[in-house]
Amino acid sequence: MPDDERSGSAPAQVPDGTAAPETARRRARRRNKPARDGRRPGGSRSRTFAAIDLGTNNCRLLIARETRDGFRVIDSYSKVVKLGQDLAHTGELAQDSMDAAVEALKVCARKMKAKQVKRWRCVATEACRRASNGMDFLDRVKSESGISLEVISPRVEARLAVMGCIKLIDKTKDVALVIDIGGGSTELSWVDVRKLRDGETHKIHRPPISAWCSLPLGVVTLSDNVPEHDDRERWYGDMKEAVRQAIRDQNCDTRFVRAFEEGRGHLVGTSGTITSLAGIHLKLPYYQRDKVDGLWLRSHDAVAVARDMASRSPEDRAKEPCIGSDRARMLVAGCAIIDVICEMWPSKMIRVADRGLREGMLIGLMGAKPSPPARTEIQDAAE
Repeated sequence: MPDDERSGSAPAQVPDGTAAPETARRRARRRNKPARDGRRPGGSRSRTFAAIDLGTNNCRLLIARETRDGFRVIDSYSKVVKLGQDLAHTGELAQDSMDAAVEALKVCARKMKAKQVKRWRCVATEACRRASNGMDFLDRVKSESGISLEVISPRVEARLAVMGCIKLIDKTKDVALVIDIGGGSTELSWVDVRKLRDGETHKIHRPPISAWCSLPLGVVTLSDNVPEHDDRERWYGDMKEAVRQAIRDQNCDTRFVRAFEEGRGHLVGTSGTITSLAGIHLKLPYYQRDKVDGLWLRSHDAVAVARDMASRSPEDRAKEPCIGSDRARMLVAGCAIIDVICEMWPSKMIRVADRGLREGMLIGLMGAKPSPPARTEIQDAAE
């Protein structure tokens, strides 16, 4: 949970009872800091926004308050609901999964009301796009939680993910491949970094995406399509081949490959898979967003961790503090996707983003600049 906002302290007093002069830095800090009720000096109220992403596996909420250079998250919520469980086999959302999603969305609605959210955007993605009973589920959500979910297309999903992490792109490269691994699908977006570097003006809701594709495989669907068995090496190989075939089916296996082979491209990962791999690589005792978001991770380190996770049993994977039992079964599917992409689009480094779709929605709602960059240091391979 975010820290409480604190109002500015009273100015120091000199012996004659008058206020001591403030430094320029202190005056600026007092001007920019909201009071406890969200009001800025002068009486204006900073606006509060919310973004909900109901995915194939998780229901996530961000609530943020607008600031001069972007926004500040004041509350968040995430719940595993497994909305897409068995969807690949039945074509429908399961009753238990819908019940769990509705309960999670009720929590989101209460949080939004408590924080007096003024504007919001609530989206659903691949599970609701595919399910034959998806529209009936949306009607139920509206009736029971008051939330109207917007089912967005893969193209919009990809664009919002890029918006959310665009400040993490390395502008010394020519192209960046943004990888958004979801539960039901994986969105790949090739960003023309030259346009960012050259200072061309782009509307914030139209980042310079040169090409994109949506793979019909995510951590849930790939796990369901290629079930785990005791021969883990063959199982992992089967998963990787399914990913390669999906990429070939989308006719995107040659896009910008030369730029990556020549060292002019880099990868940006925005998903639970890449953040989990980063946390494991860093040997964190528990997941710490401030150490992961914005981290430069060597691709061979990410692949090494991915293959190590694939070789372990679900019980051993669950012992990793950055995974846990909820993610242990499906993590390897995400590992296979990352592994294949690193092979097909070779890049020395991956920028890890614990930000993406929801942050993109908030930026679009506010019409403001993206949040400032996160950590910029490159991790030394010797660490």
